[in-house]
Amino acid sequence: MEPKKISGAPKAVVVGGSIAGLSCAHALISAGWQLTVIEKSGAAPSGSPTGAGLGLDPQSLEIVGRWISNTDLLRDITLSLSIDLNRATDGEKKISWTLTRDENFNFRAAHWTDLHSILLKALPARIILWGHQLLSFEISDDKSSVKAKAIVIQTNDVVEIVGDLLIAADGCLSSIRQHFLPDFKLRYSGYCAWRGVLDFSGKESSDTIAGIHRAYPELGNCLYFDLARGTHCVLYELKNNRLNWLWYINGPEPTLKGNSLTMKASDEMTKKMHMEAEKVWLPELVKVMKETKEPFINVIYDSEPLPQLFWDNVVLVGDAAHPTTPHGLRSTNMSILDAGILGQCLDKWGLENLGLALKEYQMIRLPVISEQVLHARKLGRLKQGLVLHDQKTFDPKMATPEECLQLMQRSMPYFHGAPPISTPN
Repeated sequence: MEPKKISGAPKAVVVGGSIAGLSCAHALISAGWQLTVIEKSGAAPSGSPTGAGLGLDPQSLEIVGRWISNTDLLRDITLSLSIDLNRATDGEKKISWTLTRDENFNFRAAHWTDLHSILLKALPARIILWGHQLLSFEISDDKSSVKAKAIVIQTNDVVEIVGDLLIAADGCLSSIRQHFLPDFKLRYSGYCAWRGVLDFSGKESSDTIAGIHRAYPELGNCLYFDLARGTHCVLYELKNNRLNWLWYINGPEPTLKGNSLTMKASDEMTKKMHMEAEKVWLPELVKVMKETKEPFINVIYDSEPLPQLFWDNVVLVGDAAHPTTPHGLRSTNMSILDAGILGQCLDKWGLENLGLALKEYQMIRLPVISEQVLHARKLGRLKQGLVLHDQKTFDPKMATPEECLQLMQRSMPYFHGAPPISTPN
């Protein structure tokens, strides 16, 4: 049967139902578009271990608040991160001291699953095709439409969906991006991260939680970065009695299996990690790591900035457009801004000027995301004690106050907000 193109409102096909894809859905619906989201997962996530913590900046919070029409709900799933604190840790003496402190950070912390859930619930029913994996896409000869072909994973049926625009929100391993940039490669950062979320519900008075609050007294309002020589760790609290932590470890690039940048850790690997942690970190933090169920390994990649973000009527958003290391808390924020700007450009120019809309989206977003990706890379290399071409290796025990200022999140380009679209004359 021939695929049908819905008449009337312009139609987009979004590939990927993660936060970037759902953000595009909200932005395009606000611009008067119809859309279908193709997502290979069989159902909405409810507690995926790979969905850990994230930080939302004021600009993203404002945009998401508009989409869900309930800012109280957004506040209910987040905790304040008003302090950005970098500390040095002496693993032998088991002491820490402050390197930089910013009390006007003004982010909020969320669990990935919680943010995804409120974005999903605020969308119309039945726009997401769960359990559908993109097989291929084809741009029409006159460049006026694009046809996506997807397989229904449970039945092996193949469906075709036609739209005026194809949005690639299919992550840092994007197959759509690879179609246009076949020589594109991700860049291994030189380190991996152990990650975990400790749920301490019902254990609020335990020795572990009492201890971590003594060692990290501003949890619930603070983003902690602990730096030791050649490594660093991140700790902050999430809503509903959860602690999110990451520990970055330098090493050779591991071999990954399948289409994922995460690895499940064996009991033996986890036990070894705990033993190594005891040599480096405060004992209170090590206890949190030891009590975290199923910590996993995230292999850290980014990429060189892309030369462009769209081809004809296919456009990249989110991690497909800017694979990045996590050190500037940019991935989710960039994805939300991508979607917001794309929706505004489509609304401004209309379907009849789709090319101009995509050009403006690219003109606004490409310089911003390029600078932020490269700065996040620099932050990671600084904190990991890796070589930087323009300065000496950073040592938290020896660094001057001026050198330590580089560690602050507000050193990120466009920290106070990315530029909006220009208004029509």
